[in-house]
Amino acid sequence: MTTGTNRGAATAAFEEVMLKELIPMIDASFRTKTAREHRAMAGLSMGSGQTLNLTLRHLDKFAWIGAMSGPPRQGFEVATAYDGALGDAAAFNKKVKLLWLGAGTAEERIHAGTLAMHEALDRAGIKNVFYSSPGTDHEWQTWRRSLHDFAPRLFRD
Repeated sequence: MTTGTNRGAATAAFEEVMLKELIPMIDASFRTKTAREHRAMAGLSMGSGQTLNLTLRHLDKFAWIGAMSGPPRQGFEVATAYDGALGDAAAFNKKVKLLWLGAGTAEERIHAGTLAMHEALDRAGIKNVFYSSPGTDHEWQTWRRSLHDFAPRLFRD
């Protein structure tokens, strides 16, 4: 998925399970704050793409978003990606507390695509954070470092 606009059956099924089964089950089983301002989602590798597809299309449910080592975003267009969720920078910035993107420098294609997405978001006025893990590839060290940068930023205003 390169542009963030195509969604297949698997993506739709994941969205359905997350929104209608998993999140309600967690909220029913644990003492959670259910308002969007208290909900975060992050993913790594393929989960990064799933996270972006789900959260950016459901900003009524998520305010904190993290994407680690996601798929390359060639052809990424801020105004149209994710069903236009990023089209209005002021509205997006008001809703989203954190949009965090990261990749290791040795996962060259992913790093370049993520950096290009970050730069396009910056040009469009979308607040986001880009983390670059020096010398690491598509591996645990990248994700450890990414989590180390991402986690302390959560639920801070």
